[in-house]
Amino acid sequence: MFKGFSQDALEFLLGIRHNNNKEWFEPRKLVYTEKVYEPLKALGEELFTNFADIDGMMYKVGRIYRDENLAPYLHYRDTLWIYVRYDAWYWNKTPTLYFELSPEGAEFGFRISKPEAAVMERFRSGLLEDADSFLNMVDDLVEKYGLTLGGEEYKRKKSCPVPELERFFVKKGFSLYTKVGDPTELFSRKIAEHTVEVFQAVQPLNDYFHEIVEMEELAKELLKDEKPQQSETEIKMVKAPSVEFMW
Repeated sequence: MFKGFSQDALEFLLGIRHNNNKEWFEPRKLVYTEKVYEPLKALGEELFTNFADIDGMMYKVGRIYRDENLAPYLHYRDTLWIYVRYDAWYWNKTPTLYFELSPEGAEFGFRISKPEAAVMERFRSGLLEDADSFLNMVDDLVEKYGLTLGGEEYKRKKSCPVPELERFFVKKGFSLYTKVGDPTELFSRKIAEHTVEVFQAVQPLNDYFHEIVEMEELAKELLKDEKPQQSETEIKMVKAPSVEFMW
């Protein structure tokens, strides 16, 4: 059962941030397992019980080891996470309920970090057709739960004909989250209760974007089916250039 995190967990993550190497990590591996990973795993299991009955939902708890193909000095993460979401191949393109633990504390809420451009285009088009339900949902979440609107923004702003929608049109990704750094909450079961409350509150937003992603995937499949297939006799070899190139 999840009982809360500890100062040891935060100090370990801060330590790995400044000492991202095997020599520092290996002697402290037990600290990582007992103070960071096991509590995070227990929290992930507890969070998911509230969504296990929803068809297609899954969860994952991240580990400290980064992709082995990265440079040696980036072998370890100083921020660890829990994801609760609908199953998908590309997690960063998928709407997600997330919890992240870092040396600064915890951040949790909803996000879709790197959606396809067509998904956000569909999102913006939907807002122009019917903005009220989305605005009411987001504003209600911000007011009731003190959430913050975030997400990467376009370098070139998208034109927006409705001023009150401009804060959403500038978004390349989208998130609605809160942060907790208070040890009183972070080091007790209060953080689990708070996270469950926020996850349940933002689940309709998660479903909202999940539907948009599914619509875009369906549109791509339909477009693929409509394209005429070339027969083998129609496929012609590309002619070699008449001029020889110097390499």
